[in-house]
Amino acid sequence: MTAYAEMKMYGMTEAQIRVQYMESLTAKFSGQEMVVMGILSDCQEMQAMNNPMVASMRSNEYVRKQLNVAKFILSEMMDQKESV
Repeated sequence: MTAYAEMKMYGMTEAQIRVQYMESLTAKFSGQEMVVMGILSDCQEMQAMNNPMVASMRSNEYVRKQLNVAKFILSEMMDQKESV
């Protein structure tokens, strides 16, 4: 996937997801599952506070990208389990 496509899908590149989420302190101490749970919780909060008249980080587009980040992390976790 190109960097452009990754930015459209995730709001960042896959390399950035790996560094910012998958290699974070939360991931190291609590596991990547907890990282995904945090992303999903954040999405719930953002949707609850969504104001469609204001373009912000709480917009549906931001939520969509964060959900894609969570799915990417889950996919990577599944790939890791299959390779073991």
